[in-house]
Amino acid sequence: MTRIGQLPSSLGENFSVAEARDAGVLRSRLRANDLAAPFRGTRRRTDIGETDAATEPDPRSTPHALQQAQRRARAREYAPRMHPEHFFALETAAALWGGPLPLFRARAGDDEEQLPVHVGVFGAGALPRMPSVAGHRMRPATTTVCLHGGLRVTSPASTWASLGTLPLHELVALGDYFCRVWRPGYGRPTTDRRPLATRAQLRAATASGRRVGVRRLRQAVELVRTDAWSPRESKVRCILVEGSLPEPQLNIDVYDDDGRFLACIDMAYPDCKVAVEYHGIWHSATYAHDVERIARLRAAGWTVIEVTAELVQHPADLVSRVRQALR
Repeated sequence: MTRIGQLPSSLGENFSVAEARDAGVLRSRLRANDLAAPFRGTRRRTDIGETDAATEPDPRSTPHALQQAQRRARAREYAPRMHPEHFFALETAAALWGGPLPLFRARAGDDEEQLPVHVGVFGAGALPRMPSVAGHRMRPATTTVCLHGGLRVTSPASTWASLGTLPLHELVALGDYFCRVWRPGYGRPTTDRRPLATRAQLRAATASGRRVGVRRLRQAVELVRTDAWSPRESKVRCILVEGSLPEPQLNIDVYDDDGRFLACIDMAYPDCKVAVEYHGIWHSATYAHDVERIARLRAAGWTVIEVTAELVQHPADLVSRVRQALR
């Protein structure tokens, strides 16, 4: 069996064919079976685990989280051959910032695993032309570019304002993510983390020039809040407000009469002692924790409305349950 030669240490997990040739790697080595060719002119080492790659996926991961990881991995695979003046944009930029997105579903006959990589170009620069890469002409007046994780990417506010084609609830969820304020509180992580954007920055980006979906963007920015912790919570909040219910307070810490911590509630109406809790994918540890947390709230006199993905598909029923609890 022919032994495959080692690659130079200067080449990382993803590299371009040009980089490898400059480092003295033979063309035959670049055809070896330990290298994948995700894009023309690029290689990815399959013997090194990608940060987001397809090692065994965490069974607790949602399809949205898995697809977000795939988007980030695709961007890193393309980056070695990216023109120095180009930048990642739209859904690719949102994923690189960690933002929630709706699931991309390939058209019939397309390769479902080949998520498109969105690349922005200013002015009359040449657009990238290759399968699974979408080039977009963008204007400096409406688009701010920065370095993030060593990659050129549109800023959070510019990214959000470029995605006016998203459904309203998805836009609100993405805005909530970008604008989240990491407040101190019982057991809360990374309280010193700064928000990626502010509502003022989202408004300014929306107003910076012509935008696709500008009416929806203007509507969404007024619904963005700084205390939402998940896109599911964002969607539930939007449904409640659209159902003419009062807007709930978000992620508030609740204590009993003796000052002991009971729970941090997803959405709450403290005056009525009504809590709205979204339940995502459960596994044993979080299931036990949530059961005990809800039991403590009910023992303290709270009415807890438990919301599942199934209930979210029936907004009228969700609104009815909360309205009845508030009476």
